[in-house]
Amino acid sequence: MFIGENLTNLRIMHGYSRKQLSDMLGVTEQAVWQYENDYTSPKMKIVNDLKSIFKVKSRYFYQDDVLCRYFKNENKPVKNIAYRSKVMNVLSKTQSEAKHIEFLDSLVNYLTAKIAYPTQKIIQLRNKVIKYLNTSNDDRVTQIQKVVKLARMELGLRNDTNDELMFLVEKSGIFIFEKAIGEEIDAYSLWTKQDRPFIILGNLKRSSARRNFDIAHELGHLLLHYRVEFTSLNRKEHKAIENEANQFAGAFLLPEESFLADMGTITNLTNPDAYFDLKKKWKTSMQVLGYRAAELGILDSKSHRNFYAALHRKGYLKIEPLDEIIPIQKPQKMKSIIDLVAKKKIIDLRQMLEDDWMVEIDFLHELTGIDISFFNNYMIRERDFELVRVYEFSPGIREKNV
Repeated sequence: MFIGENLTNLRIMHGYSRKQLSDMLGVTEQAVWQYENDYTSPKMKIVNDLKSIFKVKSRYFYQDDVLCRYFKNENKPVKNIAYRSKVMNVLSKTQSEAKHIEFLDSLVNYLTAKIAYPTQKIIQLRNKVIKYLNTSNDDRVTQIQKVVKLARMELGLRNDTNDELMFLVEKSGIFIFEKAIGEEIDAYSLWTKQDRPFIILGNLKRSSARRNFDIAHELGHLLLHYRVEFTSLNRKEHKAIENEANQFAGAFLLPEESFLADMGTITNLTNPDAYFDLKKKWKTSMQVLGYRAAELGILDSKSHRNFYAALHRKGYLKIEPLDEIIPIQKPQKMKSIIDLVAKKKIIDLRQMLEDDWMVEIDFLHELTGIDISFFNNYMIRERDFELVRVYEFSPGIREKNV
């Protein structure tokens, strides 16, 4: 029997309304509603179309899906998604991204079921931050500064570079993925109710510097805004929360003592071109360098305005120098996990796709942001070569076993 909930889960994750899906299928919106609510079963042609749209096997719609088997329903994270966005949360978009996280959480559960993990460093760090914030009488700016120092120290980041930012954040226990989120949302993050942290990065980033800021911004949310219900915030509250994450990101990427020493080498503080070396060192945008300099009092308000005007005049607010040269860091943690379970023969990826998940490789690619070529490396079955008897007919030479 066709399971309508499986279709609903896929539709929501892909961000389609029933009307949009009905147009793709060439049926009425009412028909899609009936499929999803188990009033009618679609004909095989429709099932084949659904299979193509969502990159799944036909039987996906007739057996319990991965959310039924590998996701804990009480883990729903809808209210706690923190967007780095130009717009406030739109409910349909939030529901779509929450469903995406449910599928990702199911994937992590599936792949790590037989792997023993040490206590995650990010959870220990978060608990220290919560304890400090709950007992501190410091003003909010001071609190953020102290959390920044604690975070860099606990994550193991040296105070003169951000080169290992992505690696160390993933190593701490945060799962980072890429996704085509859209142009309006740069990134988002959340804690699931089972204390698993996720950061989802948009894949439209044009520079390493902007990506690093997104990672630091979302780390700020994970540490400063644990369990905040972002969907219930009004516009003013949302802006305040975003500003705190921005303050965290700037201070985290540019540690005060080291940055002050670096700024002593800048001869023309209002000329963005004088910041090339600092951008190369810190992998941070000129815009963020300028904001941090103003925050620390190196640039007064007039100088900062002149600096920003120069960024605009030179076209650096869109694309900065070095943006196309500095390599963009890519998430590696999930690839390492897949490589481990495949090489240790804990999981057969081909069997996983065919029998357990009932999806195509394209489905995993869209879900994780990992290139299809990576998954293909684990889809080739090993073959056993039998020993054969080789006969050599030259006189005086006996048969050989090979």
